[in-house]
Amino acid sequence: MADLSLFDLTGTTALVTGSSQGIGFALAKGLAQAGARIVLNGRDAAKLEAAAASLRADGAGVEMLVFDVTDHAAARAAIDGFEAGSGKIDICVNNAGMQHRAALEDFPPEAFEKLLATNISSVFNVGQAVARHMIARGKGKIINIASVQTALARPSIAPYTATKGAVGNLTKGMATDWARHGLQCNAIAPGYFDTPLNAALVSDPQFSAWLEKRTPAGRWGNVDELVGACIFLASPASSFVNGHILYVDGGITASL
Repeated sequence: MADLSLFDLTGTTALVTGSSQGIGFALAKGLAQAGARIVLNGRDAAKLEAAAASLRADGAGVEMLVFDVTDHAAARAAIDGFEAGSGKIDICVNNAGMQHRAALEDFPPEAFEKLLATNISSVFNVGQAVARHMIARGKGKIINIASVQTALARPSIAPYTATKGAVGNLTKGMATDWARHGLQCNAIAPGYFDTPLNAALVSDPQFSAWLEKRTPAGRWGNVDELVGACIFLASPASSFVNGHILYVDGGITASL
């Protein structure tokens, strides 16, 4: 019989950034169901409170860290403070991200800088802060949320594509530097999922029709379909998986 204890997260604590809604909330809920205590993160305390209440209603142990992941000093202070006062962070899911769509020739430079800060600087800021503690303990799991755009491009989102390509390579760099310290650093690359970030595309019948034809699975993904990949990468089952980008995309990167 399979040893399902390999996927048991009981006794661990998982920090999930950008976890008040969408993919972040779904991953937090899934990790909680696998036994982890959850630390929700975001900038909006009221939204985090609502998310925490929902998880607690299902029996999860939940705490919150309200800080801006694009602020290096704030991220380090929040994580150092949690480690000192509330216990160790065993799993870090760098999920916080944003999108901005515009033709590249007209793309606003301020939007480009905001994308860089939110989608890639945040992974460095939070990843470095948690890794310092994980390295001292000789173990830890870092899971970065990349994208199908880590490998592919599409019109009107070139800067987003650049940031997600960077997330993929930063993940490989984390593994290269930190695997020897007992850390596993990997990424999940979602395809097209029905989330608040994609609301404009989901509501566009023409785009949805194109996506259904382009994706071998023939549909949008459901955020719950990312949970299994996250539990795998967060658990002892992935003890020798490092620097890997796991595409959960309905086959879109496999097919022309």
